[in-house]
Amino acid sequence: MQLRILGCSGGIGGDNRTTAMLLGDSVLLDAGTGVGDLGFDELVRIDEVFLTHAHLDHIACLPMLIDTVLGRRKTPITVHATQATIGILKQHVFNWLVWPDFTQIPTLENPMLRFEPMEVGEQRMVPGGTITALPALHTVPAVAYAIDSGAASVVFSGDTADCAELWQAINAIDNLKTLIIETAFADREESLAKLSRHFSPRLLIDALAQLDRPAKVELLITHLKPADHQLTMQQVLAAGHAYRIARLEQGQVLTF
Repeated sequence: MQLRILGCSGGIGGDNRTTAMLLGDSVLLDAGTGVGDLGFDELVRIDEVFLTHAHLDHIACLPMLIDTVLGRRKTPITVHATQATIGILKQHVFNWLVWPDFTQIPTLENPMLRFEPMEVGEQRMVPGGTITALPALHTVPAVAYAIDSGAASVVFSGDTADCAELWQAINAIDNLKTLIIETAFADREESLAKLSRHFSPRLLIDALAQLDRPAKVELLITHLKPADHQLTMQQVLAAGHAYRIARLEQGQVLTF
């Protein structure tokens, strides 16, 4: 399997794109502004979207994606998310006020958007493997995802603070190769990180003590806020010298 990083920044501006990852050529993990760099034919090929949560930087391009491919697709795009996240999207986005309700367009019988509830612990088959929802802890209902090709697994934390249940789920994955984990704020913003349920470098390194077999796991840092991205990454590397840590890069392709 290949996971292409379309966006992995905690903000916009210049070359920054917010969170979106393309698995193969038909599955999205989150739908931030990175989706907007795909060509039209690439957008048409997207069949499924797995959302970690409903915050704007992770769903920004979802409404436009669905509107863009209308008329070229004969089947709906399926959005997998928790029932709580689906409820937020229905109430606040696809409500005919912010955006049309594409579960009714072009017709109720043949819509362009289909929601598929997916709770923690549930698994879905995707081309080349499986995706399983894992626990996460954020300011809104959220999940992480484990993507398993059979040969190896990648876990994407989404947005989360320290969460014992997430570490337990990660440690239960025998073939874990890579953990993509967020660190949004530098240590000087630790109070803000705690308030918004994100990691800062010190909070992340403290939490990593719960990771079994760290020498076998590649750690890739995502969701750095543009204002402090260099400082935050420097602090992560300085405090986490015992781990295999690198920055996740836009355009990077993970093969597993």
